Amino acid sequence: MRISERLDALRDTRQEQAHRQDAPVPDRDAEAAPVADAFRELKQQATEELFARLGSRLTDPSLTEAQLHRLVRDEISDVIAAQQSLLSAEESARLLRDVEDDAIGLGPLQRLLDDESISEIMVNRYDQVYVERHGKLTLSSARFGSENHLRRVIERIVGRVGRRIDESSPLVDARLSDGSRVNAVIPPLTVDGCSLTIRKFSRRPLTVSDLVGFGTLTPALAPLLNACVQARLNILVSGGTGSGKTTLLNVLSGFIARDERIVTIEDAVELNLQQPHVVRMESRPPNIEGSGEVTIRDLVRNALRMRPDRIVVGECRGGEALDMLQAMNTGHDGSLSTLHANSPRDAMARLETLVLMAGMELPLRAIREQAASAVDVIVHLSRLRDGSRRVTHVTEVLGVENDTVVLQDLFTFDFAAGVDQHGRFRGEARPTGLRPRFVERFAELGVRFDAATVLGLPGR
Repeated sequence: MRISERLDALRDTRQEQAHRQDAPVPDRDAEAAPVADAFRELKQQATEELFARLGSRLTDPSLTEAQLHRLVRDEISDVIAAQQSLLSAEESARLLRDVEDDAIGLGPLQRLLDDESISEIMVNRYDQVYVERHGKLTLSSARFGSENHLRRVIERIVGRVGRRIDESSPLVDARLSDGSRVNAVIPPLTVDGCSLTIRKFSRRPLTVSDLVGFGTLTPALAPLLNACVQARLNILVSGGTGSGKTTLLNVLSGFIARDERIVTIEDAVELNLQQPHVVRMESRPPNIEGSGEVTIRDLVRNALRMRPDRIVVGECRGGEALDMLQAMNTGHDGSLSTLHANSPRDAMARLETLVLMAGMELPLRAIREQAASAVDVIVHLSRLRDGSRRVTHVTEVLGVENDTVVLQDLFTFDFAAGVDQHGRFRGEARPTGLRPRFVERFAELGVRFDAATVLGLPGR
């Protein structure tokens, strides 16, 4: 039986049951499953027919994006008409949209990407897709038609940014056109098929007011961080995976004056700075012959020759930490970067480990002193069990005493406040009552800062 006939038969059955007085109440879930399966088969059949008709024209570089979309829509309309299926106008429009997404979009992920409430998409295999909404993971109804379908989407994503993924290079970091971060892994590294993770970013750059509204920052923290950036303190944003480090780094960069020259360095471009004088650089993996690689460390060293006022490194994760510390200690004040760590103290310890990865045989004490001298402030983020992302520590780095890095917490999160009836933490980052040393630097540089209001200290 044709797929369209199966859809018509299912509709006729529903209508017949509706007209019978003694008919039992139909099970909507039981009815929806075969209709969905039939529609899925019809979509797959139309997609295969479309690929057969267009072939290599789908990847023709001479076609603009608008021309490609128009070509695909025209061909899809012909394919659907050739199916002779009695679809409703709504079903035809849905089929047209779904097949177009499969052919030149991101297939079943497209609607998830368009959903503003979703912050992360995790494809474990072609028929299992999880999403994160408001910090909570749920299983989505979206699924790919086959393993090959998922593989095509992955290749389409990485191909658009000049990356490649194959058996010789089975994992890749890439980005979408809207800046969303993409990580893809394919067999043989993944046992159950291709895996794809997409971390979405807001299409509208978030501001300090947004983070205060979300509860990530408190109203008292915003002026402190603003003053730290204006006073050209070196700031390290630390936290776990998905805690909002890149988002906060974007917001902090918004405090930089518009007349400064900023150089950003990233593995995959995620930062979205609003200043006019920005040079963005992105690392490059090796080509198929294994040559041509340009690492973050190469870019950091090169940035020092580009007359930067500020250097912003998306994330320190290797030997580039040494070059970053060198830059901070040799006149490039006001640098910003992020680091994976569980606490501010762990961040300093991990920074030492990353410097050792540079392969330089430096004494640990020398590394520790250089790190403590370079970093002025650590802003630590945590993703709490209620799904919220909060700044839990703002910590000043004072130096080294007796081979130990001396840290001073200026703000800490008040976990003692408990949770409300919805399980959300009531607490916020509160001042510890300690006076940071850099307040004097604010005064020297003419940076306006009300210590009495922000830190609860007597003003000077």
